[in-house]
Amino acid sequence: MRTTAIAAALALAAGSLTGTAQAHHPPTAQARIWVTTPDRAELLHERTPVAFQRDTSDLTTITVDPRTSYQTMDGFGAAITDSSADVLSRLSPALREETLRKLFDPKQGIGVSFLRQPVGSSDFTAAAEHYTFDDVAAGQTDFGLKQFSIKHDEKQVLPLLRRAKQLNPALKVMASPWSPPAWMKTGDSLVGGRLKDDPKVYDAYARYLVKFVEAYTRAGVPVDFLSIQNEPQNRKPGGYPGTDMPVRQEAEVISRLGPLLHKASPRTKILGYDHNWTTHAGDVGTTPPGEDPETDYPYKLLQTSAAKWIAGTAYHCYSGNAAAQTALHNAFPDKGIWFTECSGSHGANDTPPQIFRGTLTWHARNLMLGTTRNWAKSVVNWNIALDSTGGPHLGGCGTCTGLVTLQADGTVTTDAEYYTIGHLSKFVKPGAVRIGSTSYGTTGWNGQLMTAAFRNPDGTTALVVHNENDEPRKFAVAVGEQSFEYELPGGSIGTFTWPSSRLSAPTPVSLAGATATATVNGTEAGLAIDADGSTVWSSKAAQAPGQSIQLDLGKAQVFRQVALDSGGQVGDFATRWEVATSNDGTHWSKPVTGTSTGQLTTVAVKPSYARYVRITSNGTSDHWWSLADVRLYR
Repeated sequence: MRTTAIAAALALAAGSLTGTAQAHHPPTAQARIWVTTPDRAELLHERTPVAFQRDTSDLTTITVDPRTSYQTMDGFGAAITDSSADVLSRLSPALREETLRKLFDPKQGIGVSFLRQPVGSSDFTAAAEHYTFDDVAAGQTDFGLKQFSIKHDEKQVLPLLRRAKQLNPALKVMASPWSPPAWMKTGDSLVGGRLKDDPKVYDAYARYLVKFVEAYTRAGVPVDFLSIQNEPQNRKPGGYPGTDMPVRQEAEVISRLGPLLHKASPRTKILGYDHNWTTHAGDVGTTPPGEDPETDYPYKLLQTSAAKWIAGTAYHCYSGNAAAQTALHNAFPDKGIWFTECSGSHGANDTPPQIFRGTLTWHARNLMLGTTRNWAKSVVNWNIALDSTGGPHLGGCGTCTGLVTLQADGTVTTDAEYYTIGHLSKFVKPGAVRIGSTSYGTTGWNGQLMTAAFRNPDGTTALVVHNENDEPRKFAVAVGEQSFEYELPGGSIGTFTWPSSRLSAPTPVSLAGATATATVNGTEAGLAIDADGSTVWSSKAAQAPGQSIQLDLGKAQVFRQVALDSGGQVGDFATRWEVATSNDGTHWSKPVTGTSTGQLTTVAVKPSYARYVRITSNGTSDHWWSLADVRLYR
């Protein structure tokens, strides 16, 4: 039976190879292109479309793989904080409507599709003092929640939310509290302190959150996601609401909230943690003596019995990097990852051009692409609108920026975050699935091309590319046997869209568990097969005949193509090469030989069922031999 299955697989691979050569060519697809540059010369500017061609390119090639799927996207956006609502409400009705359309309308604007709303007050409030939805006089309690009311939000916040949902019916809403009501906390203050360690308080807080969800739903704004506490390790907030909520307390609340919320609002998913990629040094330093700083907070929370009620984990950007999301995903693959807060900010003496450029490029690397390539189902900035002073705010950040700004002269301008979010939200629709795409840039900046690709529910593909380098960069984009070449200005962002139904691609072979060894003392050979184009195996010596790298797939696999991708290491391709296969690592097939003139070479091999692949460089060059990514296809 096993022999028959292998023969069938080889026949299928052979048929695919033959069919590729003989099939009629489908109509050529065109890619539409929108570009934003750091100097603001182009702002989501649509350029002339470019057609895919059945040609290979010598340039660094971004390979889009529609057959490899990752997370499903929920949306992209920001928060209509109390401050944002105040700013938008100051506008004339006509200007406010124009601004809301720029933000939420998928056609006339950028189609913001995700909002994270504070439950009560945050640092960004226009009110004279901080508030929750169940405030009582000092020394009093309200366990019956008889004083509960969302009246504060009915004046400005809720009308804006309802209009946003009218403009974009696909909009999703997340809610996050900065503090429970003061009467539930040690210290009886919204600023700092903890929930009182009392089952009655845990019950009351769970019911408070349910009442909020129910009240918002009645007001026409159903809540899709709910976290329990914004930044639960921020023990010393700077004059604004905050709560130290250890894992044990968050789990206590969720254990009570879960069944209540499931009954009252089944659509609402609970997200845990809602804090930084890593525990900030300042948060570690404020840990009470003798207590665990819980630097593994999201892991511990998902190991509690409350985890059955938790859909996944929410992250912020203010410490660490997005790789933490993949680490958690690998530990808990059945739980989702959402990225829910990051604010643009600036130094006191930064000029507007500096602020725009710095925010655009940092957010492009770390949020647009860093979070999505690390399993985030959402990308959410902080304030959607602020005034020219970075406010109003009550405590907290005095240098934050929003997606749009109300200037002193009454005009509304768009900020860098408008474009970083817009390059996603306008083209990547809720329900889209991230698909494979080679990416050579890093969140820390290495001057290469960084990418993420998505397949929309209607079948179209959106590819986002950021040129990290300050200089223009030429590259190619390939899907299967079709590709196009393009150039992006230094530091710019480009979104490319095309009807994917017109393009086909081979099926990749998983290299999970595979290992690699090399005959030259270069970098770690495994970097060539880690499915990460930003990590590179290099010979670290000039090319000379006989240099080789050998892959052990762990078990025999069927494949018919081997892709040798030297990525962004321009010129570091093997000028002459051979590829051989083996089942035992001793007896090898007759090698396929050839020459290369560019960064990506796809080698057609006789349909093989083999465990080992040996790639040998037989050319001579002053360049090193580098492989950013080796891929096998059926």
